[in-house]
Amino acid sequence: MVIGSIDTFDKGHVVFPQAIMKALEYLRTHDLTKMEDGKYLIQGEACFVNLQRYVTKLPEDCRPETHKKYVDIQYLAAGEEYVGWCPFSPDLNVVEPYDEEKDIAFYECLIPESDILLKPGCFAVLYPEDVHAPQCAVDRPMEVVKAVVKVSVDLL
Repeated sequence: MVIGSIDTFDKGHVVFPQAIMKALEYLRTHDLTKMEDGKYLIQGEACFVNLQRYVTKLPEDCRPETHKKYVDIQYLAAGEEYVGWCPFSPDLNVVEPYDEEKDIAFYECLIPESDILLKPGCFAVLYPEDVHAPQCAVDRPMEVVKAVVKVSVDLL
């Protein structure tokens, strides 16, 4: 997992693969708050954005998940939320096994749990070994505008 600011991702502190750089550049150059919710292709089905508006949830209602086919880049354009995180471990209890079509598996809880605060302009790059629980309210549920870029692991 890598967290950062959309304003400084290309300053040379972290060397991202080209596909992730392209996705971050897309996020930096588009005003997502003025775009409609939906799917936007960056490089076909290999790299695309799911733009969504929703109200964050209480942490106990947020489900930890992993993906195998895609890296997630979670980016906040408006509002704020916590994303729970932990490294993948055999100690995790699967509550919904991996669904290949949806590219997702769900877990009972994060062990150990860390929280990442996403505010406008912040992003988190979450790799297949990063178990994450998105959409968690910070102080109280609030509306957010969030982009989740899906980058195929085949592009890395």
